[in-house]
Amino acid sequence: MSFASFRRLRRCGFACLVFVLACGALPPAAPAAHAERLKDLVSIQGVRDNALIGYGLVVGLDGTGDQTTETPFTTQTLANMLANLGISINNQSAGSSNSTSALTSIQLTNVASVMVTAVLPPFARPGETIDVTVSSLGNARSLRGGTLLLTPMKGADGSVYALAQGNLAVGGAGASANGSRVQVNQLAAGRIAAGAIVERAVQSSVTQDGTMQLELNDMDYDTNQRIVAAVNNAFGQGTATPLDGRTIQLRAPADPAQQVAFMAQLEDINVNPAQGVAKVVLNTRTGSIVMNQMVTLDNCAVAHGNLSVVVNTQPVVSQPGPLSNGRTVVARQSQIQLKQDDGALKNVNAGANLADVVRALNALGATPADLMSILQAMKAAGALHAELEII
Repeated sequence: MSFASFRRLRRCGFACLVFVLACGALPPAAPAAHAERLKDLVSIQGVRDNALIGYGLVVGLDGTGDQTTETPFTTQTLANMLANLGISINNQSAGSSNSTSALTSIQLTNVASVMVTAVLPPFARPGETIDVTVSSLGNARSLRGGTLLLTPMKGADGSVYALAQGNLAVGGAGASANGSRVQVNQLAAGRIAAGAIVERAVQSSVTQDGTMQLELNDMDYDTNQRIVAAVNNAFGQGTATPLDGRTIQLRAPADPAQQVAFMAQLEDINVNPAQGVAKVVLNTRTGSIVMNQMVTLDNCAVAHGNLSVVVNTQPVVSQPGPLSNGRTVVARQSQIQLKQDDGALKNVNAGANLADVVRALNALGATPADLMSILQAMKAAGALHAELEII
């Protein structure tokens, strides 16, 4: 650039500083780090969900319930429920064997035994409602249109924390006639929105001796150190102290009202998490392959040929001659075919980023099933710089 050109740029209001590079171009700028809220990176120790489970009956089915001859527990449950309601059958106590036999003789196809599950959120108080999921336990064909009877929901300690009851919403449909059947989605499970009422609260201790602990969702020393620095920068030095690669101890206010305000500000802090470990996840059941942006690849040569074995067996009838007093014999004749595709060596170029790795693997033209074997071989050869996880 001439001195006259530089003066013209200054007259236009620009100040330029030009570096002449051998390559003739400026290097690309590094991508900006992505900040995440602290609430997306950590959880508070003591603030957790609790699983609830219960066993109950669904009634009002249109002939799609359990077959009582094959599911005796449905009949026994119904007999016990009638006994608790003071109802007797054949002038006998509903809990006796005679009443059970009487119920067994009646085909109660509009009743089904079910398992009821729910999640009790933290700080849930008596009187609040939670959603429940109802799943068939016997051989009921459909729970559509059914009503769940009052079912106690118990926790791991055996105590009742909620009571569930209500009409099921099943997201499917089906019909059958003369051996033919059409079904859309799953009919043996349903959901009841706000179907359980909380009867007992779970005591949650968030602070102990004026301290609380944060737990990282993914253990990482670098991310842990960045969170500690961000919290101390916002609330003062000594507020956060790392205990290990996953746990951080915080000094919290003693007043519960101040704790709420403290946690609200804490969860809104932005932190730039460290880049995770390079990882490739292989799902052998579905053939899915997922890799993160940290995966890199070195130059390597790959040869992969599919090996297939086909065994074809056909019956051969041996017919005896006339007047030979022989018998017709059916024999089996098998043919075995072994085939292996050509597997010439192909060069796979190195990839410094995810786009280069994907481009190099696509050049092989392998199916996902073959690609799983290729990735494992690349890892064993040291050409793939990533952790393999099979799920």
